[in-house]
Amino acid sequence: MSISIISVTKKGNEISKYIADELADDSISRYSFYKNCDNDSEAFNDINELTRKLFAQSRVIIFVCACGIAVRAISKYIASKQTDPAVLVVDDNGKYVIPILSGHIGGANAFSKYIAVKIGAEAIVTTATDIGRVFSPDSFAVANELIIDDLKIAKEMASAILNGEIIGLDTDYNCVNIPSEISFDKKCRIGLYIGDNQDYNPFEITLKLIPKNIVVGIGCKKGTSCRHIDEAIKNVFSDNEIDIRRLSQIATIDLKENEHGLVEYCQKNEIEFSTFSAEKLKTVDGDFTSSDFVESITGVDNVCERSAVRCSGGKLIVRKSAMNGVTVAIAEKNIVIDFERSII
Repeated sequence: MSISIISVTKKGNEISKYIADELADDSISRYSFYKNCDNDSEAFNDINELTRKLFAQSRVIIFVCACGIAVRAISKYIASKQTDPAVLVVDDNGKYVIPILSGHIGGANAFSKYIAVKIGAEAIVTTATDIGRVFSPDSFAVANELIIDDLKIAKEMASAILNGEIIGLDTDYNCVNIPSEISFDKKCRIGLYIGDNQDYNPFEITLKLIPKNIVVGIGCKKGTSCRHIDEAIKNVFSDNEIDIRRLSQIATIDLKENEHGLVEYCQKNEIEFSTFSAEKLKTVDGDFTSSDFVESITGVDNVCERSAVRCSGGKLIVRKSAMNGVTVAIAEKNIVIDFERSII
């Protein structure tokens, strides 16, 4: 998580440093108005230009200033609650932490509470579900790495919960700590379906939450382009009717850790990239498609299937498929859905 802290005044700069010290996170970058800059922060003189840059590269932006300054700075760059960073405001005295953008999906509400505890401040959260301490579908989805298929239905569900309506639940995965607002009763008007069956609608109004728990194991020839890797992955997902949005990680042998096409693909799609030695891949239990040629080159009989299973800790659901010098295999992580899991 990349965190950017922007301060305007001298006192604000002191609070900015205090926040960074208390969070002790290597991903934090501090920005101070040039008149009040210190050795650990980067100077700026145009807060609008700075905000434009940080909006595209930060997961969380913390303004240490008046709310009005922060609101005006971000107003031109707000696009979607699914993509906007979490934006918080901390006053110059460090007494209050106020989330002003992406409270649930971006995690601003949860992060505000977290920072407040760290610096001894009070979090001012105004979102209705948080105030009422009831289940929030979008916060729940983010915390459990579930993709919200329809934000309009998520909003309607939040409204129904606030009005005291019981929400149905149908799931392909084990769930724990289910709150009182949620029921397995299929007669509920509106409900959650956690799974990947796009044609399944167990309730009159169904909010589909799709698990982001797919790991792709990759093998490829040296110099394979990002485009060919992209085409091969999309082809396998399409052929097996798996939602490409479920892709969470790419895994391969450590011989390919600097393979340009693979690295580019992961960076472009913001996907975690993991590599394993031949020795570690050999220890993976399972029935894999063996190749003497692959073993002579890499030291292990199969790269894509073994790396997918090794990285996921789960089971292989799609065996090796080859296209344009790229081999692709798919494994699914074993997950437990926890209704009490938080974003922070």
